[in-house]
Amino acid sequence: MSRFTTRRLLTAGVGVIAATTLLAGCAGSDPLAESGGESAAPADGTIVIGSQDYYSNEIVAEIYAQALEAAGKTVDRQFTTGQREAYLPELESGALTLFPEYTGNLLQYFEPETEARTSEDVYAALGDALPENLTVLDQATASDQDSYTVTAAFAEQWDLTTIADLANVTEPLTLGGPAELEQRPYGPSGLNETYGVEVGFQATGETTVDDLVAGTVNVANVFTADPRIQTEDLVVLEDPEGLFLASNVVPVVNVDVADEIADTINAVSAKLTPEALVALNVQSTVDKLEPAEIATQWLEENGLA
Repeated sequence: MSRFTTRRLLTAGVGVIAATTLLAGCAGSDPLAESGGESAAPADGTIVIGSQDYYSNEIVAEIYAQALEAAGKTVDRQFTTGQREAYLPELESGALTLFPEYTGNLLQYFEPETEARTSEDVYAALGDALPENLTVLDQATASDQDSYTVTAAFAEQWDLTTIADLANVTEPLTLGGPAELEQRPYGPSGLNETYGVEVGFQATGETTVDDLVAGTVNVANVFTADPRIQTEDLVVLEDPEGLFLASNVVPVVNVDVADEIADTINAVSAKLTPEALVALNVQSTVDKLEPAEIATQWLEENGLA
């Protein structure tokens, strides 16, 4: 799927890019075996926060860090930790104690054949799938996952809010996305089976957003945290039937520190909306601000500093 579209260099994609396995198709690994052994959590109570090597994930990690510091906690930043095979054992052992993750992709890591799709179902299944040393705090409404997206002008013209509304469009619909989308279960066939929407398909790859803005396609597979949703005035269509695997931002924590940090981190998650995450990413990719500056500003604006 297309992230930014090079986003899949970051997470299977949230496109949003694949090589670093950031989102929506990045389930591939075998479920992680439990590490066992004693927790290696710092004896002085320091909260050790990791992040993936991806700007959006690092921004969220920095927000967690600054929020905890404002609450009087000592924080050790261990950002750009690597992929799940590297950092999940560290979380289980307590060497890392907090990590921003994505519900759907993390669930698929442990349960590749999961049939959960909606945000609520995925979150519930993830809680059951995690090793006993790990738990999740509240998920945010912000997500980094596949979506079907249109321009704001097209959404206004046809009164589009959800994917189902595309069935009311009387002009031909052409869906743009990576070539593999045509055969994916949430591609054209899944769109028709789930929502009764018929589309033609055009492989657009890394030019997906450009083609959508230019009108070459009128529906596009774009990741929900792509900064161009804001900069190009795009509209992500809601997916009430769960065509796509929901992948909300969620804090994964070692159980030894969960109660200690829950109130602070849950307050962050409550404010981290889809629009907020996109805006944070714009500050990084367009405004070229550093994660620490972005996090400080966001926490102040939301009364969390």
